[in-house]
Amino acid sequence: MRLVIISGRSGSGKSTALHVLEDVGFNCVDNLPASLLPNLVEEIKRQPGREEQRFAISIDARNAWQNLQQFPQLIHQAQVTDCQCEVIFLDARSNVLIKRFSETRRKHPLSDESTDLIKAIARERQLLEPIVNVADLVIDTSNLNLHELRDLVKKRVIGGTGPDMAILFESFGFKHGLPVDADLVFDVRCLPNPYWKPHLRAQTGRDQGVIDFLSQQPEAEEMFIDIRDYLERWLPRFEASNRSYITIALGCTGGQHRSVYLCGKLQQYFEKQHSNVQVRHRELGQPR
Repeated sequence: MRLVIISGRSGSGKSTALHVLEDVGFNCVDNLPASLLPNLVEEIKRQPGREEQRFAISIDARNAWQNLQQFPQLIHQAQVTDCQCEVIFLDARSNVLIKRFSETRRKHPLSDESTDLIKAIARERQLLEPIVNVADLVIDTSNLNLHELRDLVKKRVIGGTGPDMAILFESFGFKHGLPVDADLVFDVRCLPNPYWKPHLRAQTGRDQGVIDFLSQQPEAEEMFIDIRDYLERWLPRFEASNRSYITIALGCTGGQHRSVYLCGKLQQYFEKQHSNVQVRHRELGQPR
């Protein structure tokens, strides 16, 4: 039996993620009171063919705060049964959430006469802290459109149904901020920068010109080998601790050249050893 719990702040894309899972055959429940989670698991266990059952439920800040405080204990109870339980938390930067609510003119579930949108968004993050702390995967949707989010959920959650840990290499630019969903972050800004080569400036780390340039730089090869060796040593330890997902972020200045190039090399190397390896280039806006 597989149980995926979707949570996150309002406006982060929880409904989209739940619909994706429903489309591929998950039995979905929206806004389940957290206190009913043990009862749901027990009921599913009584059903014939429960080993093949796949459920996805959404738990959000509309729950009573007491239920949310008990969430870690409730998850532990579910995990000690014959249940493969995963917690996926979706989030976005507060300014992005404010913009989304302003564009859709939806009312935030925690806003009222005495609580404006900004305060409601901040309060919601506090209420959901117990869920964030036990989440197996945190997805930052700030830079994702609807279609990109659907693709990412399919690849990370649905593509991770096997025993192998799902690995995501994510390139980013430090000048645009650190990715909040990263588990490991490597800074590659010390490498030679193709940006300063006029004929390479408009290209990215996926273009042959940049690939040829960086592949000829000894520092780039040394960085690749060091990151590769570190991951080869420690990824099995993460996997042994029952991690289902891990996001490894590599950052350069703008997220266009060096980090993109190295993410591609690491993906090519590790997909020979792992069944679920993906790459996403945050600043290019195209998860692949």
